[in-house]
Amino acid sequence: MQTRIAQSDTFASTQRTDRWWVAPILTAAGLVIFFGYLTIRAFDATYVWYDPYISPTVAPPLFTPASGYPGAVPVEHAWLGEFPAWWPAFLPQSPAFFIPWMAIAFRFTCYYYRGAYYKVALSPPSCAVRGMARPYRGETALLVFQNLHRYTLYGAVFLLACLWWEGVAAFFRNGQFGVGVGTVVMLINAGLLTGYTFGCHSWRHLIGGQLDCFTCDNAVSPRYRLWKSSSWLNERHMAFAWFSLVWVAFTDLYIYLVSSGALRDLNTWS
Repeated sequence: MQTRIAQSDTFASTQRTDRWWVAPILTAAGLVIFFGYLTIRAFDATYVWYDPYISPTVAPPLFTPASGYPGAVPVEHAWLGEFPAWWPAFLPQSPAFFIPWMAIAFRFTCYYYRGAYYKVALSPPSCAVRGMARPYRGETALLVFQNLHRYTLYGAVFLLACLWWEGVAAFFRNGQFGVGVGTVVMLINAGLLTGYTFGCHSWRHLIGGQLDCFTCDNAVSPRYRLWKSSSWLNERHMAFAWFSLVWVAFTDLYIYLVSSGALRDLNTWS
């Protein structure tokens, strides 16, 4: 389809007359809403626990507040117990300060999200729109930290294992096996994050990179099978990025509502 060309001197005008700006605006709105919500919840350690459910914003908990935070993770569930006395009084006692922050680092430096917020904030028209200034000069200067993404992958994989552990643990309450809506919500969350993490470009390079040939010995290597599986996920990386982001927020919201008493969890224990 041929793009119509028009000349205009109005603010932020380009040579395109189609609504090319709709996608960047929607992307910006989505990023602000969901990242904003999760950031607020990460600083708030209240109503993040409803036995045996735990919000992904604070899982896994290294420390947890001993009092003053309704719906907080129990002290016995935190790896190192309650917050130490040296913790600064001006900071909220949120477990998100320790291990869960790795998820934010992984997403913020993700290749897909980088492309998304670059188009929103740094160079909205990208290379597809002519007639508009492009201040983006590549990942240089302050943006060089984006190269840390390959290292945040290891933290994300560790965090993913912890979330699967919490998901399986959500089948048990006081030693009794059962299942609740929260159990299913947590397992879907772990599943979507698995698809997002193992479709990552860095993971795909880790398992399939630095090889000249997968079948040089006339046999398909296990790495090739892993690489093909990762490639399938990588082709759908944008979908997994958004679905997993939305579901993390939904998982936290569900546990918040159940923990605060605003919603009743349907389960086999009660």
